[in-house]
Amino acid sequence: MFNDKKKSKSIMESGKSQNRISHGTVITGDIESNGGFRIDGTINGTLKTAAKVVIGKEGTLEGTLECNNADVEGEVSGKLIVEGLLTLKSTAKINGEVITQKLAVDPGATFNATCKMESGVKSLSTGKKGKTA
Repeated sequence: MFNDKKKSKSIMESGKSQNRISHGTVITGDIESNGGFRIDGTINGTLKTAAKVVIGKEGTLEGTLECNNADVEGEVSGKLIVEGLLTLKSTAKINGEVITQKLAVDPGATFNATCKMESGVKSLSTGKKGKTA
């Protein structure tokens, strides 16, 4: 009877959890997580995650953001390193440096940044030395 609850907890992966920084919350410092983030407050520092980050209309980030994918509606000042897709909504304001694989910008977004588009292709080495096809 109680095994079902324990089993469901073990199935849940930490990378699928969602973190939320609510409006009115200010965090100063570095944050590192495997889960995604929804930011409606303010972060002053570095945010690193292997998941998706959403910065809401009232959200601000001053510092560095490193993530898999990002949707920005609010303000970012600093460095954005996005492995996949960076989407800037019409209310987004970006100032700083952007490194991403893909970029989507809605009309109306403010984009005052240097931008470097890098390929997400990774090395296919198998660890074996010799001929490759």
